[in-house]
Amino acid sequence: MFDYRPPHTDPRIIYQDDALLIIDKQPELLSVPGRRPEHHDCLISRVQRTFPEALIVHRLDMSTSGLMVLARGFEVHRLLSRQFEQRLVKKNYLAVVSGRLAEPVGRIDLPLICDWPNRPRQMVDQQQGKPAQTNYRLLSYDPASDCSRVKLIPLTGRTHQLRVHMQALGHPILGDDMYADDLTFNKADRLLLHASGLKFTHPTSGKIVIFHQDAPF
Repeated sequence: MFDYRPPHTDPRIIYQDDALLIIDKQPELLSVPGRRPEHHDCLISRVQRTFPEALIVHRLDMSTSGLMVLARGFEVHRLLSRQFEQRLVKKNYLAVVSGRLAEPVGRIDLPLICDWPNRPRQMVDQQQGKPAQTNYRLLSYDPASDCSRVKLIPLTGRTHQLRVHMQALGHPILGDDMYADDLTFNKADRLLLHASGLKFTHPTSGKIVIFHQDAPF
């Protein structure tokens, strides 16, 4: 596990209006508070210091950085949550993975279930797993490090979906302390997974809005 704590600074606001906030979450910061006292610090508590009305609509893994949308009030929260539930929100991620993908474009369709004795780890289970699909596209390959940059588009939102799917494909994400082998884990000082894009319908204007944030790696 990484011995890293994000600085005690407010998360960076990419966009704000009367209805919502778009936040660039730091890596190794929880989206919501955990049960243990040392896990009370989180993105929503930091944001609520300035925006007490802000509400979590969706989450990112603690180790994942990138874009999150927060609702400013209960009605906006209801409208945004419905879009997520109906899979109307389009998300994409940037990752750096081990090796070179055999196919430059593809879809991973592997059902996932909690690996209960080792929770919160997830695993592929063809019999009892819940459907999970991820589209991927190879962006570049670096032969010197034998690593690939890939764009990942989750079609479902299972826990650790992108991390498990890339590991199952034989290309674990660099810096992944749960699913990567030791060599791949040690190639980076953090999980190289970043939520780089969001597209959804603005809950008050009704217009399609698109946000992008480059990965810091």
